[in-house]
Amino acid sequence: MATDPDFIDYVAEQIALGARLTHKKMFGEYAVYIDGKVVAFACDNSLFIKPSTAAASLAPDLPQRPPYPGAKDYPVADELLDDSDAIRALVLETAALMPPPKPRRPAPARSRAK
Repeated sequence: MATDPDFIDYVAEQIALGARLTHKKMFGEYAVYIDGKVVAFACDNSLFIKPSTAAASLAPDLPQRPPYPGAKDYPVADELLDDSDAIRALVLETAALMPPPKPRRPAPARSRAK
């Protein structure tokens, strides 16, 4: 089941970080970014936080399950979505622990036929 666009809009509204939070649709699901760093995935209308010490310390009791078949278990933060302060703190702390995004290589120049 693919994630509804309304769900990802709700997640963004609850986290309330404006332009710092972005998302990208991938295979019917979404990757959630803070300042260009992947911090979560929205799959099957659930929010899966990247496993890190932030999740272990700020929300140790979150249930865990794989976001998609074959994936390792991720903390599922659905119960925090109604608490904007808690979910914002969790994604910000998770982002602080993630490596910076890799710079993109420039696209190769295309030759023009004359």
